Amino acid sequence: MELLTPGVGLIFWQLITFVALFFFLAKMAWKPIMESLKIRETSIQEALDSAEKAKQEMASLQENNEKLLAEAREERDKLIKDARDAANAIKEGAKADASKISTKMIDDAKAAIETEKNAALAEVKNTVAELSIEIAEKVLKQKLGNDKAQKELVDGYVNELKLN
Repeated sequence: MELLTPGVGLIFWQLITFVALFFFLAKMAWKPIMESLKIRETSIQEALDSAEKAKQEMASLQENNEKLLAEAREERDKLIKDARDAANAIKEGAKADASKISTKMIDDAKAAIETEKNAALAEVKNTVAELSIEIAEKVLKQKLGNDKAQKELVDGYVNELKLN
């Protein structure tokens, strides 16, 4: 059993060695270790803070980008709408101008047709009048070519006058 239980002298010297080592480490090593741990903790905290700050800046930038994109889309939609409105106005103006021009051309054509029709009718009337006069002249020459025919014609007209 002696192997399993330590002796009092051994425990005493181990306790003195432990206390001496503890004081030596506390004086010489404990402070530098604690300072390096504090420095490391500070640097880790600074890194976490800067990462958080960078994350917030990224969120802010992303929000600003989304706002700018929304504004750009609105501007684009407005420009497209204005362009469509302008195109429709130009198209309607062109239709109105074409309608005016075609109406004027039709009116001018109708007036020209009416003028030519009146001129043709006047020419036909003149031709008919000339032909009627020529026919009447030829008929009268034939009928009244001799005295006997003239007398018969006059007698026929006088008899007709008495009847009416």
